Amino acid sequence: MASTSLIPRKLLFGNPNAHGAELSPDGTWLTWLAPVDGVLNIWIAPTDDPRTAEPLTRTKGRPITWQDWTKDGRFVLFTNDENGDENHHVFVVDPKTRELRDLTPIPGVNAQIEMWSRQVPGKIVVGLNDRDPRWHDLYIIDLGTGARELLWLNTQEFAGIGLDWQMRPRYARSTAPDGGTRFWRIEGQEVHHWMDVGHIDGWLTWPLLFHSDNRRLLMKTCVGRDTAAFAWIDWESGEETVVAEHPRFDIQSAMVDPITYDVEATSVMGARSEWIGATPAVEADLALLQRTLPGFEINVSSRSDDNRKWVVTAYKAEQALTSYLYDRDTGAITELFRARPDLDAYRLAPMQMIETKSRDGLDLFSYLTLPASVQGERPEKPLPMVLLVHGGPWGRDFYSYRGDHQWLANRGYAVLSVNYRGSTGFGKSFVAASEKQHAAKMHDDLIDMVNWAIGEGIADPAKIAIHGGSYGGYASFVGATFTPDVFCCSVPVVGITNLQTLLESMPPYWAGFAEFMYRSYGDPRTEEGRALLAERSPIHKVDRITKPMLIFHGANDVRCKVAESDTIVAAMQAKGIPVTYVVYPDEGHGFYKPGNRIAYIAMAEAFFAQHLGGAFEPFGDDLADSSHEIRAGAEIFDLAEQA
Repeated sequence: MASTSLIPRKLLFGNPNAHGAELSPDGTWLTWLAPVDGVLNIWIAPTDDPRTAEPLTRTKGRPITWQDWTKDGRFVLFTNDENGDENHHVFVVDPKTRELRDLTPIPGVNAQIEMWSRQVPGKIVVGLNDRDPRWHDLYIIDLGTGARELLWLNTQEFAGIGLDWQMRPRYARSTAPDGGTRFWRIEGQEVHHWMDVGHIDGWLTWPLLFHSDNRRLLMKTCVGRDTAAFAWIDWESGEETVVAEHPRFDIQSAMVDPITYDVEATSVMGARSEWIGATPAVEADLALLQRTLPGFEINVSSRSDDNRKWVVTAYKAEQALTSYLYDRDTGAITELFRARPDLDAYRLAPMQMIETKSRDGLDLFSYLTLPASVQGERPEKPLPMVLLVHGGPWGRDFYSYRGDHQWLANRGYAVLSVNYRGSTGFGKSFVAASEKQHAAKMHDDLIDMVNWAIGEGIADPAKIAIHGGSYGGYASFVGATFTPDVFCCSVPVVGITNLQTLLESMPPYWAGFAEFMYRSYGDPRTEEGRALLAERSPIHKVDRITKPMLIFHGANDVRCKVAESDTIVAAMQAKGIPVTYVVYPDEGHGFYKPGNRIAYIAMAEAFFAQHLGGAFEPFGDDLADSSHEIRAGAEIFDLAEQA
């Protein structure tokens, strides 16, 4: 019988055993990510015998987080940076010789893979911002030799350039003065205005990919509708043919044929994900998978070129990701590997989907996890609770296995995640309701759900913490300064304290995104905008902080710079307000090295135990393999006693 005892942090947050499987185009080989000497690397094996797997790479330092085959099956691609600064390089490795090469060996440059295509084998298109850090020029790189040829000099200052499968630039986008999006058509070297999409529609409207005939473009669009649909746009006539739409939720993703790129199925994500609009053949496949794996969320993550072999991933709240090989000819579904099999020894907690109303009538979808020992949907008495706030803010929480939910629930807390206004997936009106509502109605949504949890007898009003990263870090700072009586403590991670400095210090290659950010948050170029940004910035309300705070940041963060946390810590210290501050000198916008991640979780857990009263796993050696620097308030951890 599965145990409800304390789950070791390393089982929840250490390296997964294996995940991210990709099929070679001919379906004969599999690659995936798994540890080599504690660092996630690429492994390879014959598809029919995964047990003979060997490492394809043996990189040190930062983990590899993504990999895929080139369309001709000759190489495997991946990207990585050195220290979290997002200056990614593009790497290629030969599966036969194991030779690893850096295709973009240029220091201080952000490289982006833009295209790899079976119609132009042996080459990829990469965007590089070495000429001007604000804008990416496009280059064709020969995978065999590494030779680089200029494809498009981006003197027009486009935020993005789209290509067809012949690697020809066909469209581009830039930001309109009102914060919306301006699209352009490219014909050879000539650029013509295509269409303007307003600020509200721009949140959910963008091109996805061309059909293999290079004459039709698949777009996600909410123009003329509230929820985003998928539609084919005839490139010559402009005629739009809707492929899939939903009256309440945005279309989330599409399964497309690996050769023709015909749409075979689409999905939406309401409270849970749902496949819709499938072709008869794929509908039968999905039905078989769902019958075989009842209760699981199912995704098709990779397919062979002949579309006969699929890699299928499945998960649910109580079970981490499992990868399967599905043979469409035989109907065989073979387990490849599980991301965290050691968790089988423990009883994980289910996740509840909650639908409520905000104070001004918006539909709020939230996710609640209670300790696994709780019988039913409500605890016998109110529990300490952690409000986990997602980043973005243009992202969302969804039903899934979540290590953070399982960790905190296992320690005795109720865990609540809220899709506040601005979260995506619920239509453009829901996103539009967030405009300039940071630390205002967006925060009201969080408070409304905290009050709901109190009213339902779930949360002890005296023991509620707020925690999150990026925008969730900002929300945690807001919780400590705008609503200090609601939360007994806060844990911001790579968060924002000053909206003006955030907007003035964005990465240079976000230049094409600037007008959108100004429209969404407030314009730092105007007196009115600066006043609004100051009003909504926690840095200007430090004297309201009355509850304990634990702050984490990566020194190399280029999105929310470490100065965001430095300044509020200095202001708190100047006013004699206690604070604990932890910085990782080799991380950026998040903590990716396993040792750093485990140490962050361990310190946060100790902090929650002190202020919420839940269970705590002693540090043991969980801080040993970490670069963290405790720059203020180290005494709260009592490291000598906890070690």
